[in-house]
Amino acid sequence: MGDLHLLQQFGPLLDRQIGKQTLRDYLISRLLSIRGKKGGRVRLLQLNRAQREYSRRCSERNIVLKARQLGITTYIAARFFIQTITRPGTLTVQVAHSQESAEMIFQIVRRFWANLPKKMCTGALVQSRSNIRQIMFPLLDSEYRVETADSNAGRGMTIHNLHCSEVSRWPREGIETLASLRAAVVPGGEIVLESTPSGAWGPFYEEWQGAQEMGYTQHFFPWWYDATYKQKKASVHPLKREEEDLVKRYGLSDAQIAWRRTQWTTLRGLAAQEYAEDPLSCFLASGECVFDTAAIEKALAEANAAAESEDNGRMMTWFPPSKGRHYIIGVDAAGGGCEGDYACAQVIERTLGLQCAELHGHFPPFELAGRIAALGRRYEHALIAVERNNHGFGVLAHLKDLRYENIFLHGGQEGWLTSAASRPAMIENLAAVLIVQPEMFHSTRLLGELRTFVRHVDGNTAAAAGTHDDCVMAMAIALAVRRESAGRLQRRPGIELGSLAVNQALGC
Repeated sequence: MGDLHLLQQFGPLLDRQIGKQTLRDYLISRLLSIRGKKGGRVRLLQLNRAQREYSRRCSERNIVLKARQLGITTYIAARFFIQTITRPGTLTVQVAHSQESAEMIFQIVRRFWANLPKKMCTGALVQSRSNIRQIMFPLLDSEYRVETADSNAGRGMTIHNLHCSEVSRWPREGIETLASLRAAVVPGGEIVLESTPSGAWGPFYEEWQGAQEMGYTQHFFPWWYDATYKQKKASVHPLKREEEDLVKRYGLSDAQIAWRRTQWTTLRGLAAQEYAEDPLSCFLASGECVFDTAAIEKALAEANAAAESEDNGRMMTWFPPSKGRHYIIGVDAAGGGCEGDYACAQVIERTLGLQCAELHGHFPPFELAGRIAALGRRYEHALIAVERNNHGFGVLAHLKDLRYENIFLHGGQEGWLTSAASRPAMIENLAAVLIVQPEMFHSTRLLGELRTFVRHVDGNTAAAAGTHDDCVMAMAIALAVRRESAGRLQRRPGIELGSLAVNQALGC
């Protein structure tokens, strides 16, 4: 039992410095083995640049955005394995996005144990019979588990070390799993959320954006942290402008630039996602967003603050009604339940197409009808175009009862019909307006939804998993109605669309 006593002595001292490294990293480099990238030979784990930097900066709460194959998952597994075998009563849980990835991570952990000194494996670290992807050390009362995000991971557990891997690729139900996992971590426990980027949406993107407010330490590791990412005997001069910038800012070599060119040529649009270079562009470049991300960022940068916010932000006004102006209200209805989709109404000025106001919330058909009727009367008896699919029929019926008369007719019927034929044209029209006139849009809710409106595998366009597109569809309806009346809606010559000019044009 001497080894057991020794291991327990190490536990409280893991953060102590031994020369230029911690005791934890010293033990990792002396005890734990990995399979090398080249040749597959098993060797002791020697920390690379990304692993050393993570070790130096990590805290109890961490979020890691990285290029692929930098060894972060391996290092976190090593870090947690050492903590599990030196601190009795420890439960470590690593959660992968898929069964295949979970198996890969478990093999890494299993290899750590299998290549320890034989005396330790048969003594202090002897295993008891365990379930799949689970190692139990009965003499330490410690346990190491690797699970998947679509399981009931974390339920009923008391977790000391938690690693959530490739969070950007977790299934939709994985969002609830993440919440229950974090709730299971004890005070003082260690949490790591880690992923390559996969679009400017979803739980990982939101976690990264809000990391500082949540008390998480951000770690970003670009592709050149891997010393093997280089290509010899290649001429790269003259350099492109973006390559010159990388060389100037990060000191990249010709061999690294040559490697980069090959990857960008081979992977095309996926290169910036797989081999991240900065924490902003990698999100914007990854995922197949339907709308132009540069135009969205420009709109966000130029968007005006709301002149008025009512009903806890459900009603936002940027430009109040101007007498003599004509307005259109596009409406995407919903059932009204607090757990379902939102209802949204977008008010635009007909001549310019400018977003003037936005109504957004969980409103049942009757309440939504009353709100948009009042909104329409406020905006110079605006033309209201309700999507008549599904819950829209009820909204239109209530509008009739409320004696609102300026209702859009489409195909001889009241309301707008979104169909397999009309939907692509609506989205393309909104995309075109966004590119040409990004200054027309001011709602951060709308612009956020534009970011997360993606093309799915089946070719259809819709909100990414876990996000909404109510604001997008309401705006698409309003602009489609405007386009149908193109003769009346042509932009007046000579009007510049800067903020001052827009205010003057609307009489604000």
